[in-house]
This record gives sequence, C-alpha cells and structure tokens, in this order.
Amino acid sequence: MGQTVVEKIATAHAVGLKPGQRVYAGDFIRIRPKHIMTHDNTSAVISKFMSIGAARIADPKQPVFAIDHDIQNKGESNLAKYAKIESFARIHGIDFYPAGTGISHQVMVEEGYATPGRLVVGSDSHSNLYGAVAALGTPVVRTDAASIWATGTTWWQVPPVAKVNLKGHLQPGVVGKDIIIALCGLFNHDEVLNMAVEFVGEGVAPLSMDQRLSIANMTTEWGALAGVFPFDEVLRDYLYGRADYLSAKANGSARITRDAVDTWYAQRQSPDDDSHYDIELTLHLASVIPHVSGPNHVKVMRALPEIEKERVRINKAYLLSCVNARLEDLAEAARIMRGHTVAEGVTFYVAAASANVQRRAEELGYWKTLVDAGAVTLPSGCGPCIGLGQGTLEAGEVGISATNRNFQGRMGHRDAIVYLGSPAVVAASAAAGYIASPTKFENVDARVEIIKHGRAQRAAESSEIVAGFPDKVSGRLLWLPVDNLNTDGIYSGKLTYRDDVTKDEMAMASFENYDPDFKTIGQKGDVVVAGQNFGTGSSREQAATCLLYRGIPCVIAYSFSETYKRNAFNNGFVVFECPELVEYLREKYKGQSGKTVVGTTIDIDYQASVLSFDGQSFPFAPLSTVAQELVVAGGAENLVRSQL
Repeated sequence: MGQTVVEKIATAHAVGLKPGQRVYAGDFIRIRPKHIMTHDNTSAVISKFMSIGAARIADPKQPVFAIDHDIQNKGESNLAKYAKIESFARIHGIDFYPAGTGISHQVMVEEGYATPGRLVVGSDSHSNLYGAVAALGTPVVRTDAASIWATGTTWWQVPPVAKVNLKGHLQPGVVGKDIIIALCGLFNHDEVLNMAVEFVGEGVAPLSMDQRLSIANMTTEWGALAGVFPFDEVLRDYLYGRADYLSAKANGSARITRDAVDTWYAQRQSPDDDSHYDIELTLHLASVIPHVSGPNHVKVMRALPEIEKERVRINKAYLLSCVNARLEDLAEAARIMRGHTVAEGVTFYVAAASANVQRRAEELGYWKTLVDAGAVTLPSGCGPCIGLGQGTLEAGEVGISATNRNFQGRMGHRDAIVYLGSPAVVAASAAAGYIASPTKFENVDARVEIIKHGRAQRAAESSEIVAGFPDKVSGRLLWLPVDNLNTDGIYSGKLTYRDDVTKDEMAMASFENYDPDFKTIGQKGDVVVAGQNFGTGSSREQAATCLLYRGIPCVIAYSFSETYKRNAFNNGFVVFECPELVEYLREKYKGQSGKTVVGTTIDIDYQASVLSFDGQSFPFAPLSTVAQELVVAGGAENLVRSQL
C-alpha cells in the first residue's frame, strides 16, 4: 500500500525502523522531530525535565524558545519566569526569542525552523500552522517536550489522514480565513477529528502563503492534529524570500539558503497513487462567501449577508493572533479603514503577528493608517486572544475577532459574546459599529462533497513482544455504548484538584459521572470498549490513571481523543482502536438498555494483533515495541529515566 505525505514524513523521522520499513496510520513509532517549540510554558517543561533526572539537552539545536503568551504582564513573578527561561537557554545553547519578537508559531516560520518535509512539533495546540510550509506540524504535551529535550525523541501514533480537495477558485474578496471558517462550519460532525489533513486541488495554487498559514492554523479548531499543504511554486518563492532575509541576517550561516530550497523542491513529497485516506472532502471555492463563526462556538457559522441584516452591535474588534495579523491581513484592514474611523463605542485592537511584520507594515504605511483611524495597538503576542493583558471582554460585551477561538470565557468574561471573522470583516465591523461586510455578497449555498473510506483494512500482523509485556490478555468485556465520553465522565472534576485522593479512591471513582452503577459492575480485569472520541474534554491525566488503578488492563475504542491517548501511554496504560469490534457491538447490543453492558470474555492476542469475541476475530494495529516499552516502564517519565 502506498503512503500519504503525512506517512512519508513520519517514516523519515521515525527512529529504530528496520531497513525499508514504512509506517502507516495507526502505527506507534518513536520520532525524532527536527524542532520542538515551547513558549511561556517552557518554565513548566524545565521543571518536568529536571524531575525526570535530566541534566543536559540531547541536541541543543532541536528546542526553540519563543516567549509570546503573557508578554503584557510586567509583574515581578512573570518577568522572573522569563529571565529563568532565558538563562536556561543561554546555559544550554538553545535559540531564545524574547517577548516582543512575535507569536511563537510565526517566529518558527519566519526564522526558518519549520521547513518542507520536516516534522516540527510544539507544546501548543496551534503547531498545525507549520503545515502551511509543507511541514508536518503537530502539538505535543509537556511530558513529550521534556522527553525530547532529554533524549531527542518521543513516541507518536501516526494519525489517520483526510484529503481535502479545494476545487475551483475563490470569488474576489474571499480569503483563506473564510475557507477555514467554511470548513469548520460545513463539516462540523467530527469528519476530521484527530486526523491529519492534506490539502490538494486546483484551489490551492492561488492561495497566498498568509492565507495558507491561516487555514493550517485553524485545522486545530476543526479537530485535526495537522493540516499540510503541498510544496508548490508559491511556497518555493516564499522560501526564497525567507532565505534572502535569513542570509542577510546571519552573514553567511543562514538556516535556509536558496540552494537548500531548490534541493527540497526537487525532492518534494507527494502522495502515492495507492495511498489510503480515511475520508475525502471537497469544497467548491466559488460557492464560499464570508461567514462568521459563533457566537461562542467555532463550528456554528452564519453567512455574512444574513447576519449583517441584524446589525449585531459590537464593543470590541480584534485583528491579532497566530491565525491572522500578518502583512496581507494588515494591508486589507488598512485599505478598508482608509478614510474611516473606528465607530463610536467600539475599541479596535491591532497586534502584528511579529515585530518583523509590524516593521514592514510601518514601512508600507498600513500601520499608520490603522492608528490614524483609531486602532489601539498591542505588542506582538497572544494577549486578548487567550484572555491576557489589555483588551479583554467584559460581561455583556460583544466582540468580532480575527482570532482562532471564540470559546465562552476565553477572551475575557464568560458572559461576553464573541464572533470570528476574517480581517476584512473585523475592520469593516470596527468602522460600522456592528458586524458588517466590506463588500456585498449574495447569499449562496456552499457546495461540498464527502466520500468516506474508513480505516484501511490491514491484515493481522505479528508483533514482537518485549520482556514484561503480556502477549495475551483475557477478561470480561464491558461495552459502554457512547461516543464522545469526556474525561469528566471518566473521572470527576471534583476530585481532579485534590491532592489527598488515594489510588483506591481514584479507582472507585472510575466512570462515576457516566454511570454511577459502574462502581458495582466493574471488576478487576474487565476490558472496557467504547465508541468514538473516547476521553475528549479536559486533559486531566487521572482519567487514565484511575482505570489503571482499577485493574482494567486496557480500553478499546473506535477512536480516542489524542490528548487522552497520550496521557494513557505516558502513564503506562494501554489503549488502542478497533472500529470493527465497536461496530459489531453496536449491532449486537442495539436496543439494549444500560450505560454499561456486560458481555462475555474477550481475548486479546497482542503478538498476533487480533482480538476474539463472540466467536468473531477482529484485527487491530500492532502495538509496537515503542508502545509496549512505555507500558513496561510504567510511563514516559520512567522510560526516559531509564534511557538517561
């Protein structure tokens, strides 16, 4: 079977593969990413790094520190934290970008760390942005970041891959932000949840790099783990520009050179003809008009002509964050605001994605136009996008924002209302005083297509079993007939922040909020099977460890929240996917009442990668030695300690 681009990049960065071995969606591998980015959370990663007994950075050129989140905070403790991070970077020879340089993801692209064909990770959910430059950008948690610092590697499970075909061409005045808002709103039933997305089609080439960065960034809000664009001439020309900038800055030792760009372009990756995609989605770009997301929800959208009629009054407008606020966005906002002023009763906040972007906007006059119109400027950083610093929303206020998230309470008070739109919509709304369009559009129905292929059918494969890991497990099957079982249902929030809860108490609290009867139903050795997106919601690790302490050997599901999966293996708890078993159980127990259905014995053969239940056999993706070693060691931190 052929490989997707995502699978090819994963193979290129996998450690310990046999000669000629390829990796595919579902495989557990050990990866050595080209770079690992951390921002203000670097301080927490330093603590984690030290707690596992590490004393030196395995590869000082691998980490990048870029301060961006709480940069308006001039308090003594925050400045001390920043000083601690800078000192650590200096001691270990790590590249450090201080507050005011720009938003971390923008820095990673501007300074040449994210490049085509590379796996680049970040301890931040918007690391998807690196896919705009044909890299595989994806987030990791802090334990992973500390592991990479200490050993250069961490574990990863290759996600399923979705193909998104952008067909045709955009209408004038429609931009990349409109595309990703449309994708989030039109395909809002978890079509790409926990997948990597590869963008293809004739509609890609006309998109500028700034637009691609916006789209890749917000694949996070769409539910994807990565969003990857192809390496085409538009990207090549953009990289030439980065190479010229970095060469002038570095005096001959640039991170990117024109020769390197030519080599990458000649070796650029494309999917094989027989590669497998779990789902193929098509969006006809000519049918896309500007929409706004919300209120307070990314996957609910309203057509701009429709909501404009309602004259929704706003108090604040925002052009900032890692999804927008690049040069093209500032230029468009300046064009709209030229000759206008910010409406009475509205505050329009503007922050460039980086100091370099702001400098260029000043040279071209865009910045002055916005300031003269009444915009309030903020330093290059995250700020009000995450509810920090000047400009957050008060109770009852309404905001229109060119950011990526409008979750309730994220940008200020939980009783505020937030809509998302493109930079053009934000600027037009700031001038009008209500959600408005800079250009008149006719309301049209978006044209989309969906083809679902499902998971690739792989024959059961023999797996090497490491010492200490069981080759077979048998237990009573407990069927939980529910999708999207969140971590609150698995482990109560009322216990999460208590430090005095014993392991036995944690074990007995398992699934308490989902099914109070589980306390008496569940037994040591039971195998839990559930539906799609198991473990969604809060990132609390206890939702995995409580099941470990309960004596449950594993959870099998149709799919898992990626964060839950990482927390499980990072704590030595086995989880794996078997959609065929779940579909069988849905049919077998259809119409049966009860939140926990007790089944007969299920037999799991880890060596053969097949499980047996009710006289049926179901193959699953092999648990590689990488996954097994995490379990045998008792989790990622213990494994890193043993490696050190």
